[in-house]
Amino acid sequence: MSSDHFGHDHHSHGHDHDGASCAGHAHGGAGHVHAPASFGAAFAIGIGLNVAFVVIEAIYGVLSNSVALLADAGHNLSDVLGLVVAWLASILVKRAPTPRFSYGLRGSSILAALFNAVFLLLTVGAISLEAIQRLGDPAPVASRTVMVVAAIGIVVNGVTAWLFAAGSKGDINLRGAFLHMASDALVSAGVVLAGLVILLTGWLWLDPVVSLLINAIIVWGTWSLLREALCMSMAAAPAHVDPGKIRAFLGERAGVSAVHDLHVWSMSTTEIALTCHLVMPQGHPGDAFLHDIAADLAKSFHIRHATLQIEVDPHLACALAPEDVV
Repeated sequence: MSSDHFGHDHHSHGHDHDGASCAGHAHGGAGHVHAPASFGAAFAIGIGLNVAFVVIEAIYGVLSNSVALLADAGHNLSDVLGLVVAWLASILVKRAPTPRFSYGLRGSSILAALFNAVFLLLTVGAISLEAIQRLGDPAPVASRTVMVVAAIGIVVNGVTAWLFAAGSKGDINLRGAFLHMASDALVSAGVVLAGLVILLTGWLWLDPVVSLLINAIIVWGTWSLLREALCMSMAAAPAHVDPGKIRAFLGERAGVSAVHDLHVWSMSTTEIALTCHLVMPQGHPGDAFLHDIAADLAKSFHIRHATLQIEVDPHLACALAPEDVV
């Protein structure tokens, strides 16, 4: 069977019922809007808080002649960029499909998550380089001023991270925003702690050491985000989905003698798509079969965009049947 010999999905006016093929489109029994819950207010509040904090840091950095505060203001400005990218992606995923972008712009959330993971690691790398350089030549720190501003940073970044905490479990785009803010809250907490100890002991070397320790924690927490975003961008099956179980699930359906050309991938950071060929020698199963299997895929595997091609003649070899053929 030719791979492009598909019938229409069940939105169409008709199906190809001559035993060639048919596509099922999963809705899980509801409408076809599966966009994640809106976090527009969270993005707006988070961006507003961080912009205000950048202004405060820049002002106090100039007044106290603190290069560290000015540098951190620049770092927090980069966090604003990260939030803007994540927010833009959350808007773009809701754009309607076009003939050219047939999935809409759902993949933008994957790109945003990848951007934030890489961006966060690059930022950590820059801070680590500065910390290593300062280890050899510890510089005096305006501890009280830095501690006060860092304490404000804990509140600002902590509140912003909390706004994305709920969504971070099911959407890696929101997880990227959450990690960005949570990481900054952690950095600010480390700055306060280091500043206090430096005030009491005069150990200037403690500041870069604490920075390096915190950066190691951030890298450890960000690595999974980077790996998952990379896998999604390469059309890999989501980590929580087992293609083997899906293959077995489809193969156990009444009338199915074989399953091949199975593909499962992320359309966005919250939506999963599937295509496959089902060999059914007894003939085309009808629309009810396709609707039921689509609903079951949505319920059991959270796959809400399934396309199934039916092949009736088991003796007519499908060019896409071999496992090594895409």
